[in-house]
Parts: sequence; structure tokens; C-alpha cells
Amino acid sequence: MTESPSPDADRPDPRSPELEQRPAVGETRGVALFCHGGTPASIEPPKTRALSLVRMRAFEQYVHASTADQGIATAVLRYRVAGWNGEAADAYQDVRWAIAQLREEHGTDVPIVLVGHSMGGRAALRAGGEPSVTAVCALAPWTPPGEPVMHLGGQTVVILHGRGDRWVPPRLSAEFAVRARRAKARVARFTIVGGHGMVRRSQRWHRFARDVVLAGAGLAPMPEAIAEALRQPSPEGLAVPL
Repeated sequence: MTESPSPDADRPDPRSPELEQRPAVGETRGVALFCHGGTPASIEPPKTRALSLVRMRAFEQYVHASTADQGIATAVLRYRVAGWNGEAADAYQDVRWAIAQLREEHGTDVPIVLVGHSMGGRAALRAGGEPSVTAVCALAPWTPPGEPVMHLGGQTVVILHGRGDRWVPPRLSAEFAVRARRAKARVARFTIVGGHGMVRRSQRWHRFARDVVLAGAGLAPMPEAIAEALRQPSPEGLAVPL
């Protein structure tokens, strides 16, 4: 995926982002915010049946079904526009908006775990230093060279990337992980067979996200494989095969 300039010419008035929410069973003890992928440049709204949005809804459904009774509420963010759009960083701005909405609704003491795929992974990582965010789960994230990392100091960041990804090369998240660790983020990075769509071994991807959500919200221990990767030095903890 290649960065493109912001298509500001003839840019329409932005529509509002949307949150598709489902509540926890009983008290809300944590919130998982799911951020879908997109494209480098587009000012069109995401299509309802766009594959990137459909995949994030599948993740949300799995996580909600397996964690709601432990106090996890879930939300899928649908962006105003489908593109990142250069310096406009539209998806990032929408994630910040969603975090503010969730803080207002659930209170500032409820932890928020960000789960993002591709462009949504980039947006989630960019927003990883926002108030109430306690962990970021980045799935095949699009992290171009020079993507900011300093704001992630002290944050827990867990990355999973397909070794056969031809759309977003795994080396990008590997380079990002190294720089984030240097910025004092707690980073673990895993690789898995398959490509960008996360279809092959999909249940493994889903379980991975669920585990990070529960641990990031403080409702379960971090799985030992992830905890061990967080403890390991670079590069061992940043290229763990699943």
C-alpha cells in the first residue's frame, strides 16, 4: 500500500462517522473498538459491504460473543470516508472521535482496547496514546516508513501479520515494531501463514484479538505466548511464528 496525497480539491462536506455498538452483559468493564481497513486516498464513504468492513464486523461478532458476559462492550467504527488521505489522516481522526464518544458514554475509568486491520491498524496505532486506551491489537497494519511511534511509550502493542501478505508487506510492521520498542512501547509481534484478508486460519486471528482485548482490559492474564514475546528482546519478540 502506497501513501497518496490528500485529495482536498472538491472535497465534500464530511459525513459523520458511525459507531455500531453492542453492550456488555451487566456492568461494562472494558470496551473493544474495531477499526476497519480502507484505501490510501478516497473521499467516498465506505461501502456497507466493503470486505474490510465485513471482516471487522466478523471480528467484533466473535469477540462480543466470547467476552460480553465478562463485561466487554464492543463497537465497530465506520469512517466518514474510505481513505486515509495523506496529512488529513481521516481514519485516525475518526478513531479519536470514537474514543471520545466511548469515554463519554462509559466513563473515563473504563479501559478501551483498539483492534485495527490494515489502514485501521495504522489509525489504531496512531491513536494508541489517547486517554483510556490500554492496549492496541494491530492486524496486518499499514505502517509506512516514518509512522509516528513516540506517543506509544509505555503502551502495550500486539501485532499479527500474515507472512504471505502481498498488499501490506510484513516488513513494514516489523520495522514499525522495532522503532516502537525503541520508543519504550511494550511490543510483541507475531507472524502467521496467509495473506492480508485474514481468511486463512481466520479463527486463529479471531482468538488472538479476543485474547488481547481481555488482557488489555485487565480482565484476563495476557496469554503466555504474548507475555513471553513482550519479555523477549528484539528481534526475538518481534517475529514470533504462530
